[in-house]
Amino acid sequence: MSNKVEAFLTNEEEQDIVEAIRLAELNTSGEIRVHIENTSNGDAAHRALEVFHYLKMDNTKLQNGVLIYVAIDDKTFVIYGDEGINKVVPKNFWDSTKDVMQSHFKSGNFKQGIIEGIQKAGEQLESFFPWKHDDIDELSNEISKG
Repeated sequence: MSNKVEAFLTNEEEQDIVEAIRLAELNTSGEIRVHIENTSNGDAAHRALEVFHYLKMDNTKLQNGVLIYVAIDDKTFVIYGDEGINKVVPKNFWDSTKDVMQSHFKSGNFKQGIIEGIQKAGEQLESFFPWKHDDIDELSNEISKG
Protein backbone atom coordinates (compact mmCIF):
# COMPACT_ATOMS: atom_id res chain seq x y z
CA MET A 1 0.00 0.00 0.00
CA SER A 2 1.39 3.39 -0.94
CA ASN A 3 1.93 6.35 1.31
CA LYS A 4 -0.45 8.29 -0.91
CA VAL A 5 -3.37 6.16 0.27
CA GLU A 6 -2.20 6.47 3.88
CA ALA A 7 -1.79 10.24 3.52
CA PHE A 8 -5.12 10.77 1.75
CA LEU A 9 -6.92 11.11 5.09
CA THR A 10 -5.55 11.70 8.58
CA ASN A 11 -6.34 9.18 11.32
CA GLU A 12 -8.78 11.68 12.77
CA GLU A 13 -10.52 12.13 9.41
CA GLU A 14 -10.76 8.35 9.04
CA GLN A 15 -12.35 8.07 12.47
CA ASP A 16 -14.85 10.81 11.52
CA ILE A 17 -15.77 8.79 8.42
CA VAL A 18 -16.16 5.55 10.40
CA GLU A 19 -18.41 7.43 12.83
CA ALA A 20 -20.46 8.83 9.92
CA ILE A 21 -20.99 5.26 8.69
CA ARG A 22 -22.04 4.14 12.17
CA LEU A 23 -24.53 7.01 12.46
CA ALA A 24 -25.92 6.49 8.94
CA GLU A 25 -26.47 2.81 9.66
CA LEU A 26 -28.51 3.60 12.79
CA ASN A 27 -31.46 4.39 10.51
CA THR A 28 -31.09 1.78 7.79
CA SER A 29 -30.38 -1.92 7.49
CA GLY A 30 -28.18 -0.96 4.52
CA GLU A 31 -24.43 -1.51 4.91
CA ILE A 32 -22.03 1.23 3.81
CA ARG A 33 -18.29 0.82 3.26
CA VAL A 34 -15.53 3.08 1.95
CA HIS A 35 -12.52 1.80 -0.02
CA ILE A 36 -9.57 4.00 -1.04
CA GLU A 37 -6.71 3.11 -3.37
CA ASN A 38 -4.31 4.84 -5.77
CA THR A 39 -5.72 3.69 -9.08
CA SER A 40 -8.40 1.45 -10.47
CA ASN A 41 -5.99 0.40 -13.27
CA GLY A 42 -8.64 1.07 -15.87
CA ASP A 43 -12.40 0.96 -15.50
CA ALA A 44 -13.27 2.31 -12.03
CA ALA A 45 -16.77 0.79 -12.09
CA HIS A 46 -15.31 -2.64 -12.84
CA ARG A 47 -12.72 -2.24 -10.07
CA ALA A 48 -15.41 -1.11 -7.60
CA LEU A 49 -17.31 -4.32 -8.35
CA GLU A 50 -14.14 -6.39 -7.72
CA VAL A 51 -13.57 -4.63 -4.38
CA PHE A 52 -17.26 -5.08 -3.50
CA HIS A 53 -16.87 -8.86 -3.88
CA TYR A 54 -13.42 -8.93 -2.25
CA LEU A 55 -14.89 -7.23 0.85
CA LYS A 56 -17.72 -9.81 0.81
CA MET A 57 -20.24 -7.00 0.57
CA ASP A 58 -22.43 -9.25 -1.60
CA ASN A 59 -23.08 -11.46 1.44
CA THR A 60 -25.61 -9.22 3.21
CA LYS A 61 -29.00 -10.78 3.86
CA LEU A 62 -30.98 -8.13 1.94
CA GLN A 63 -28.27 -7.48 -0.67
CA ASN A 64 -28.22 -3.86 0.47
CA GLY A 65 -24.53 -3.07 0.70
CA VAL A 66 -23.16 0.18 -0.71
CA LEU A 67 -19.51 0.73 -1.55
CA ILE A 68 -18.05 4.21 -1.90
CA TYR A 69 -14.93 3.52 -3.96
CA VAL A 70 -12.24 6.23 -4.36
CA ALA A 71 -9.24 6.04 -6.73
CA ILE A 72 -6.92 8.91 -5.79
CA ASP A 73 -4.62 9.14 -8.83
CA ASP A 74 -7.51 8.64 -11.24
CA LYS A 75 -9.44 11.45 -9.51
CA THR A 76 -12.52 9.29 -9.69
CA PHE A 77 -15.00 7.61 -7.41
CA VAL A 78 -17.85 5.14 -7.77
CA ILE A 79 -20.90 4.52 -5.62
CA TYR A 80 -21.78 0.86 -6.05
CA GLY A 81 -25.03 -0.54 -4.67
CA ASP A 82 -25.84 -4.25 -4.46
CA GLU A 83 -28.66 -5.98 -6.37
CA GLY A 84 -31.17 -5.68 -3.55
CA ILE A 85 -30.89 -1.89 -3.75
CA ASN A 86 -30.80 -1.63 -7.53
CA LYS A 87 -33.99 -3.71 -7.84
CA VAL A 88 -36.06 -1.23 -5.84
CA VAL A 89 -34.58 2.23 -6.38
CA PRO A 90 -35.05 4.62 -9.33
CA LYS A 91 -32.35 4.64 -12.01
CA ASN A 92 -30.78 7.97 -10.97
CA PHE A 93 -30.89 7.05 -7.26
CA TRP A 94 -27.21 7.79 -6.55
CA ASP A 95 -26.96 11.00 -8.61
CA SER A 96 -27.60 13.38 -5.69
CA THR A 97 -25.03 11.49 -3.57
CA LYS A 98 -22.47 11.69 -6.40
CA ASP A 99 -23.15 15.41 -6.92
CA VAL A 100 -22.62 16.28 -3.25
CA MET A 101 -19.39 14.28 -3.13
CA GLN A 102 -18.08 15.68 -6.40
CA SER A 103 -18.53 19.29 -5.35
CA HIS A 104 -16.47 18.69 -2.19
CA PHE A 105 -13.84 16.63 -4.02
CA LYS A 106 -13.34 19.38 -6.62
CA SER A 107 -12.38 21.80 -3.86
CA GLY A 108 -10.11 19.22 -2.19
CA ASN A 109 -12.41 18.52 0.78
CA PHE A 110 -12.19 14.74 0.55
CA LYS A 111 -13.23 13.95 4.12
CA GLN A 112 -16.28 16.20 3.90
CA GLY A 113 -17.22 14.77 0.51
CA ILE A 114 -17.06 11.20 1.76
CA ILE A 115 -18.95 12.02 4.98
CA GLU A 116 -21.74 13.86 3.16
CA GLY A 117 -21.88 11.03 0.62
CA ILE A 118 -22.32 8.54 3.49
CA GLN A 119 -24.99 10.71 5.11
CA LYS A 120 -26.87 11.11 1.84
CA ALA A 121 -26.61 7.38 1.06
CA GLY A 122 -27.88 6.55 4.55
CA GLU A 123 -30.84 8.92 4.21
CA GLN A 124 -31.74 7.52 0.82
CA LEU A 125 -31.41 3.90 1.92
CA GLU A 126 -33.59 4.54 4.96
CA SER A 127 -36.79 4.82 2.90
CA PHE A 128 -36.16 1.51 1.12
CA PHE A 129 -34.31 -0.37 3.87
CA PRO A 130 -35.38 1.01 7.25
CA TRP A 131 -33.53 -0.14 10.34
CA LYS A 132 -35.35 -2.98 12.09
CA HIS A 133 -35.21 -3.95 15.74
CA ASP A 134 -33.36 -7.20 14.99
CA ASP A 135 -30.92 -5.59 12.54
CA ILE A 136 -27.27 -6.52 12.99
CA ASP A 137 -24.26 -4.71 11.61
CA GLU A 138 -23.18 -7.27 9.01
CA LEU A 139 -20.07 -5.51 7.69
CA SER A 140 -17.19 -3.62 9.23
CA ASN A 141 -17.41 0.17 9.22
CA GLU A 142 -13.63 0.50 8.91
CA ILE A 143 -12.18 2.07 5.77
CA SER A 144 -10.47 -0.49 3.56
CA LYS A 145 -7.44 0.40 1.46
CA GLY A 146 -5.81 -1.09 -1.58
